[in-house]
Amino acid sequence: MTSKPVIGLLGGGQLGRMLCEAAGPLGIEVAILDAADAPAKQINTSPKHITGSFKDPDKIKELARHVDYLSVEIEHVDALTLAEIDITGVTVTDESGKTSVKKVPVHPAPMSLEMISDKFEQKVHFEKAGIPVARQVKLDSGDIESSLRQAGERFGFPFIVKSRNNSYDGRGNVVVDDAEDFEDVVEALGKDGLYAEKMVKFTKEIAVMVIRTEDKDKGASRTYPYPAVETVHQDSICTTVYMPPRGVSQKVCQQAQELACRVVGTLWGRGVFAVEMFVTADGNLVVNEVAPRPHNSGHYTIEAVPQMSQYKAQLYAILDMIPEHLKLTPRVSSAIMVNILGGAQPDDYERLVKLSETTYDDDMDVHLHLYGKASKPGRKIGHITLTGTGSIDDLEKRSKEFVSLANTIRDERISAASEQLRPQQDALAAPTVPRVVVSKTAQVLVTMGSDSDLPVLKAGLDILRDFEVPCEVRITSAHRTPRLMADVAEAAAGRGIKVIIAAAGGAAHLPGMAASHTPLPVIGVPVKATHLDGVDSLHSIVQMPRGIPVATVGINNSTNAALLAIRILGAHYPEYLDKMTAYMKRMETEVYGKASRLMDIGYEAYLAGMPKK
Repeated sequence: MTSKPVIGLLGGGQLGRMLCEAAGPLGIEVAILDAADAPAKQINTSPKHITGSFKDPDKIKELARHVDYLSVEIEHVDALTLAEIDITGVTVTDESGKTSVKKVPVHPAPMSLEMISDKFEQKVHFEKAGIPVARQVKLDSGDIESSLRQAGERFGFPFIVKSRNNSYDGRGNVVVDDAEDFEDVVEALGKDGLYAEKMVKFTKEIAVMVIRTEDKDKGASRTYPYPAVETVHQDSICTTVYMPPRGVSQKVCQQAQELACRVVGTLWGRGVFAVEMFVTADGNLVVNEVAPRPHNSGHYTIEAVPQMSQYKAQLYAILDMIPEHLKLTPRVSSAIMVNILGGAQPDDYERLVKLSETTYDDDMDVHLHLYGKASKPGRKIGHITLTGTGSIDDLEKRSKEFVSLANTIRDERISAASEQLRPQQDALAAPTVPRVVVSKTAQVLVTMGSDSDLPVLKAGLDILRDFEVPCEVRITSAHRTPRLMADVAEAAAGRGIKVIIAAAGGAAHLPGMAASHTPLPVIGVPVKATHLDGVDSLHSIVQMPRGIPVATVGINNSTNAALLAIRILGAHYPEYLDKMTAYMKRMETEVYGKASRLMDIGYEAYLAGMPKK
């Protein structure tokens, strides 16, 4: 029997990995629900680990049977199943076959997870509590263009459109500069589950990590704020964190801590929470969003606040071990965290690793953290924390080489991505010998006739990424680069490609021409053009002659194209079949949840909360 209760964690990425790194010296056992090779499992072996999706209700309950508490690494989880476990427990069977109900508390509370996972409802909640947030409005999926126009009239241009669910690191956000961008919104995000938000003119983005404890018997909670930090974002991803914030007064930093505690005080359950804010030109604070878990902006606490890093705090909060009079005082006067993001080439990030291993400075300590993740362009694969005993300005000067190198790797990544979208010079000069860049691991080839089709394909590419399907993305025009298109299609099967997804608008010949050059299944995505709303593209793809079949999905529906490709792969690879089964189960659970909510609150209240058509 362990000396401390076992904590079950949904998700085993880098946050789970660092949680396990904190748990080991404390003798706290953590059991992970995630893929077998998840980063957290690489450093933490346990017979209680569960292999599977942390969104699968059955797997969540299986984990609950082996642990004493449940927590999460990410807020996009099945909050309904967690609420069921938290309230009614799970059924367990002992060696004699006798069954009983085991109570497994969930922290943070499922109510917090469910509310925070919906960004719109999150801000509605905070606004009702008197928390300053940006103005926002739901968008009507039935008349999205009219809704967007009204948002423009209400907020002025530019404004931002966001997905209510499953958006992070800038994904699910589109800036609307004028009415001509309305079509881009639909292409990138679809029509459902969106809201518009007034742009906040800010001078700094800052964040405060907050520990929350509670005593249910007394109906009271306590909050403990970490120091405020400045977060710098590029490409909608946090790249650098500064403690203390540069150019922000101590008064504003203290106000940020107080505001963060107010925000977290409105929530439920125990744990650490990240509160992200904007500092406006007049020094006011506006809350942007909240994460109910350890956060990128709190990585610096591992070295800067070692007596209670955000990970130790998460463990102690779950176990209700936070000292009542805790003071979160940094042991250093300044700290800078630099994210290590994947570059254009898999080994580009090694330059930052080498720099951290070879830098010696008596007034700056260098701490390297790698997450055990394969390098992909833009992917968070580690971070470096630099700490100093001098001012933040002094530490910034000493760390200049780290920040500069991270920016160089970013610039190279962007340049390489842009180069892939441009016609190759040697292909233009010698079209009979086209330059073909191939992937040795891809199972799905996604190709388009023009880079203007890429926003339509984004939703499908995101699905393939979420299902962890290796894919290759190409531009091969059936009309402008016919030889290249034919070469790519003909070589696909021999390279291990199993399915081709081809998107095209207008005459939309690409899917059919690709199918005529390969024995592989081809899925056509008709792209909505300017004049005929994509119907011309649909007819061009679906009306293939006998003998050259092309599967066709709805106009702009790359999501279904990706899901169909995964189903085809699932006929041969059990792991994709399992993931598709779990995906369908999640959809079923969502419908049950809606049905349950309708029964609980009645049709009138349910209708009142739905977008008006």
